[in-house]
Amino acid sequence: MSLTRIPLAGVIGSPIAHSKSPRLHGHWLRKYGLAGHYVPMDVAPEKLGQALAMLPELGFVGVNITIPYKETVMELADLVTDRATLIGAANTLIFRKDGKIHADNTDGYGFIENLRQSAPHWAPASGPAVVLGAGGAARAVIASLLDVGVPQILLSNRTRIRADKLRTDFGHRVTVVEWVQAGNVMEDAATVINTTSLGMVGKPEMRVPLDGLRPGTVVNDLVYTPLETRLLRVAAEQGCTVVDGLGMLLHQAVPGFERWFGQRPQVDEALRAAVLR
Repeated sequence: MSLTRIPLAGVIGSPIAHSKSPRLHGHWLRKYGLAGHYVPMDVAPEKLGQALAMLPELGFVGVNITIPYKETVMELADLVTDRATLIGAANTLIFRKDGKIHADNTDGYGFIENLRQSAPHWAPASGPAVVLGAGGAARAVIASLLDVGVPQILLSNRTRIRADKLRTDFGHRVTVVEWVQAGNVMEDAATVINTTSLGMVGKPEMRVPLDGLRPGTVVNDLVYTPLETRLLRVAAEQGCTVVDGLGMLLHQAVPGFERWFGQRPQVDEALRAAVLR
């Protein structure tokens, strides 16, 4: 007699105790009445390959990957999606029935879906986007903005050489702006996105001048601790449409959950409340 295994999923990182993903996926599992479990796993760097090989044997159908392993898992996967290759990192692994590990990156998807839900009037083609930062999150944001038709990215980073690298990778629609000039280009922007950790609890505040922000500009901060950063507070005072960073975390989880548990989940206020609780 064969018994159907209860599907298991989880998130791998180090450290991992701070992750909101277990609360997020746990909410959906309860909401839809699905058999399944989602667990946080703190895995040491030297054990990562071993853990990924063993998890399918234990009944895992996939995992999320977070810091510091998003780049490392690209080399351990058998199949990598084009968007993960473009971004240079993976955050979602699917353990296929044929034994192969499939790696994807859903951060850009989550970013765009958050904008669409939180700023329904947002029109990608309406003007340039200012992107602050040039790390992994910036790569996901730039790739997705270009994909949906934003005409120009004005990219600024405290260390210029990293911004220049993204300009080389993504091409002529990306223009690098010196960090000291970042505030000056905001008045031309339809969208402004902070992908840096500036403004996060425990990190320095963002000192970029914000007086160039225009009413109607969509301003998104990927930081979600605190939920309202100084950037979003000032932007709201100047009549901008503000989008916090929590929605990106919620939306990026949708594709993985659907693949693992067979149900496309909804991102709604009940989910936000559950994750923030």
